[in-house]
Amino acid sequence: MTNAVIDCILSRSAAKYYDPAASLSDDQIRELVRIGTTAPTSFHLQNWRFIAVRTPEAKARLKPIAWNQPPITEAAVTFIICGQLADSSVIPERLAPLVAAGIMPAAMVPDWEIPARGLYLEYPQRQRDEAVRSGAIGATAMIYAARSLGLGSTPMIGFDAEAVAREFGLAEDEVPVMLLSVGPERPGNWPQKPRRPVAEVLDLV
Repeated sequence: MTNAVIDCILSRSAAKYYDPAASLSDDQIRELVRIGTTAPTSFHLQNWRFIAVRTPEAKARLKPIAWNQPPITEAAVTFIICGQLADSSVIPERLAPLVAAGIMPAAMVPDWEIPARGLYLEYPQRQRDEAVRSGAIGATAMIYAARSLGLGSTPMIGFDAEAVAREFGLAEDEVPVMLLSVGPERPGNWPQKPRRPVAEVLDLV
């Protein structure tokens, strides 16, 4: 019996070659981000933002500060995945839709906000770690969503983070976690590369 989700995961590889003539509609881009934002975040913070670099002009701004990597201009879109520093003060706002939907009792909101404040408020490194975690998990969901839609993707960390933040107007509390190019592929991409054996990376305790 096959499993479409597992088959998608096991067949994914980082694309090197894209069809430079192909594009994605804004609705397709929105759908990828919508799927990405269903990924988990600590205390339902949803501490992320996604900048879709899709026009020739925007790609030309990004490419020189992203090591001139070909996917920036050849892929249909490159997302700047931004994680936001964990801020416990936004938790009531983020949980309000859960309360309104009847998923969470209103009385439970402080049970989330108070421990989150203790975890993050005085710990800037934890705030940043959470920004990176959230951005990376959201990007991963987009990677597999793209694969399931027949699109290639390439996550990249080769870029000047300070220049990206300046050029694309990131806020003080935003961390550029990675770039993620997505688009229709052209022939020549490798299959998924072999991985280390499970026995080397798993301890059963």
